[in-house]
Amino acid sequence: MTSHEEETLVEAALRVLNTADPFQKARLGDSVASRWLHGAIALPYHPSRNLTVPDRPERLSNVKLVAPSLMPKLGKAGSLQSRIAIVHSLAHTESWAIDLSWDIIARFGKQEAMPREFFTDFVKVAQDEGRHFTLLAARLEELGSYYGALPAHDGLWDSAMATSKDLLSRLAVEHCVHEARGLDVLPTTISRFRNGGDDTTAELLERVVYPEEITHCAAGVRWFKYLCHRSRKPASDTEEQEMRTEENEVIPKFHEIVRTYFRGPLKPPFNETARKAAGFGPEWYEPLAVKEANQSL
Repeated sequence: MTSHEEETLVEAALRVLNTADPFQKARLGDSVASRWLHGAIALPYHPSRNLTVPDRPERLSNVKLVAPSLMPKLGKAGSLQSRIAIVHSLAHTESWAIDLSWDIIARFGKQEAMPREFFTDFVKVAQDEGRHFTLLAARLEELGSYYGALPAHDGLWDSAMATSKDLLSRLAVEHCVHEARGLDVLPTTISRFRNGGDDTTAELLERVVYPEEITHCAAGVRWFKYLCHRSRKPASDTEEQEMRTEENEVIPKFHEIVRTYFRGPLKPPFNETARKAAGFGPEWYEPLAVKEANQSL
């Protein structure tokens, strides 16, 4: 067993993935992230070590899982019951986001020979998601409930399994499409909590969760572009050539992947301001919504 002093980031990521308790998972992830960001973990991975990444991270069984279609309606935050349901749903999403961030590091970092900046970006995402989960779970308790009190679904991990063999697909679906969907719905959710008189939850979502989620979507877009550009080389492309490549190759590739791995059209309304801040302009997503919707008519 490798000592923590010699541990690589991928080995540490696997320890996080193999931790079942979500609170411990978040704390361990925060510790690993801090060690990586401060240089206490030196290597992203060991070139000669081939480690097995679990098909599914360890999870406690205290959250009752149901199919997404059987999830009770969350309501519009007008009642305490509805506010608890929404915060519980958000906390559950963040608990999976922790695993998704460490999984992309462990599953694809070495396999795709990704640069150090890739690991750092997703370590920061993982640390944020752990903090979001911890804060939302604490807010649940302040509201008189707890994480695990209500049913939840694991749709996020279902799509992670579907993209477990291909980093481009994982980035497109989990870290661009799903992250951007969160940006679309959060402003409405924040408004509903304010209208329901729960400024504490609204502030948590508006000041902490929302701005950090923009950076998470940006990481997905950044590394999707990187892989596309790396695959075509040479690296001597001018900025104008890169823009032309993005328009003619990168974005069509994104559309192809999303149509393959994401069920149904992307649903408007889109938060164009937040998506643009993440480098995710309308040319990336509007054709998927409009074209796919037209096909179903």
